[in-house]
Amino acid sequence: MVQTPTLPIAMDTTTTHTTDAPDLQSIVILDFGSQYSELIARRIRETQVYSEVLPYRTTAAELRDRAPKGIILSGGPNSVYDDNAPQCDPEIWNLDIPVLGVCYGMQLMVKQLGGEVERAKLAEYGKAALHIDDPTDLLTNVAEGSTMWMSHGDSVTRMPDGFVRLAHTDNTPDATIADHARKLYGVQYHPEVVHSEDGQALICNFVYHICRCEPTWTTEAFVDRAIADIRQQVGDKRVLLALSGGVDSSTLAFLLHKAIGDKLTCMFIDQGFMRKYEPERLVKLFKDEFAIPVEYVQARDRFIDKVAGVTDPEEKRRLIGHEFIRVFEEESTRLGPFDYLAQGTLYPDVIESANTNVDPKTGERVAVKIKSHHNVGGLPKDLQFKLVEPLRKLFKDEVRKVGRSIGLPEEIVNRHPFPGPGLAIRIIGEVTAERLNILRDADLIVRQEINRQGLYHQVWQAFAVLLPIRSVGVMGDQRTYAHPIILRLVQSEDGMTADWARLPYEFLEIVSNRIVNEVKGVNRVALDITSKPPGTIEWE
Repeated sequence: MVQTPTLPIAMDTTTTHTTDAPDLQSIVILDFGSQYSELIARRIRETQVYSEVLPYRTTAAELRDRAPKGIILSGGPNSVYDDNAPQCDPEIWNLDIPVLGVCYGMQLMVKQLGGEVERAKLAEYGKAALHIDDPTDLLTNVAEGSTMWMSHGDSVTRMPDGFVRLAHTDNTPDATIADHARKLYGVQYHPEVVHSEDGQALICNFVYHICRCEPTWTTEAFVDRAIADIRQQVGDKRVLLALSGGVDSSTLAFLLHKAIGDKLTCMFIDQGFMRKYEPERLVKLFKDEFAIPVEYVQARDRFIDKVAGVTDPEEKRRLIGHEFIRVFEEESTRLGPFDYLAQGTLYPDVIESANTNVDPKTGERVAVKIKSHHNVGGLPKDLQFKLVEPLRKLFKDEVRKVGRSIGLPEEIVNRHPFPGPGLAIRIIGEVTAERLNILRDADLIVRQEINRQGLYHQVWQAFAVLLPIRSVGVMGDQRTYAHPIILRLVQSEDGMTADWARLPYEFLEIVSNRIVNEVKGVNRVALDITSKPPGTIEWE
């Protein structure tokens, strides 16, 4: 269902950061622009150790204050010998904290400590066999010849004093290096990606054996701490949550209700772009089965009128977002007053976002901006709630674990992602009531059949798209001129990349036959077999 509006959290590189989890053992990842920095953090979390991503400019003094058990320098697109290559604070090497450099991070370590890095004679991209020279320490349980994922055009040509080689590949003599005395390590590959066969074993070696971390980052510990933090922050004040029914907002609702009970008010705005029967199901589910009352706001006509005649997808998103803000503002005034707004901000929002507004009197963040690609709009600057964001440390998979642990049903925990603007961006071109009804009926058939045939959990998303064109068909010996429906069925781990799902022909045949026979206004069904990239998962 529609994702709850969430305010991104800035990673302000000009101010001092203080951890909001001082009692947690942690690993810090300094981000040099790698596409895999977030993935490194997720792999660390999988070892039940807390991790966080910080800008590469984070100073040694700031790191000393945070007291992480280890530091990882990420990869990045630059060469260390470039004039404007990003640098870390050289005092990091004197903190007596273990450091692991990954690709660019390894090369930067080598350069800053007196070694040399040059353009490689033979670049390496993709899979490479790792040959082990020293099977202990960082490479314990990493098999000889195991595949590691390479992506580099530069190589170390001379190691700094005190470093030794741990492993090599056919093209890279120093693929893994170490200064055992100072606990400094470097790898010229990406152990965090799924293509690296023993990559997680290497990460575990760094986390447990080298950094001496304990597995304290557990779902149970998070829930206990979050409930205590919510109660301490909110006190006896009222909290408003814009509920969508997706896993983030539903987990947040459950968590808040456990913590503060009837001081929580959930609001669901039905903007008319939901899937068939979902608004009714959501309200009934929360009221009857979860005993969490929901204020239902019926605003379908407002939203459909707002996008009438609009064909540009970004303009549709903007208008829907703006109208959501207006409805939210009106209804929060009617139901209020509220001191706090609960938002389902997740850790990727923390990493990616670039805007923060802090109340100078209280030091608490207030709502200002919502990422357009993630949600339906942004809250106005004069809507001054203090924010409650219990999920802001979590990745999506961790939210699912929390939701499951506090009683959220599987139908919500494992729900496929659904875009904020809903079906409005699955109708290409103008959105009309007629087109919405056609798409709802077709989408319902897709969902019914994928569940009936046990395929729901084999795909990341499965949905229908309505095109604003008509094609000729024949039904009952009569000519038809009706819309085509496109099936979009994709597999993915995180939505960043995706491939089309090879589902059985029998499934496709049943879905096609049912849509054509049961949905008035459709006479053709096609399958989108485009990967991401070059395509996107959603059509708009």
